[in-house]
Amino acid sequence: MSNVSLSVGGRDYVVACAPGEEEHLADLGRMIDAKLASLPLSATQGETRALLFAALLLADDLHELRGAQTAPPPAPDPARLLALATSLENLADLLEAPLEDQPDKA
Repeated sequence: MSNVSLSVGGRDYVVACAPGEEEHLADLGRMIDAKLASLPLSATQGETRALLFAALLLADDLHELRGAQTAPPPAPDPARLLALATSLENLADLLEAPLEDQPDKA
């Protein structure tokens, strides 16, 4: 086991982790500290409550990211698909036509 020192909300914490996970855990600690620093905290709000709000905001960010990844792609526009298909057919016709049937580019 390894130990990582985290500074969150002006306090230092020592957290155990598996070997090789130290930098990742330190990055997570910095994310929590940054989220906590971005909150408009009142003087009467305790440390536990502030950490709860930071955790809720981070969980909401994660929820939105997961939702964006699983959202189905937008439905294709039928008119655009038809125009594309027509263009591809015209191109195929030009490519398949014998050279003598090709329009002159003079």
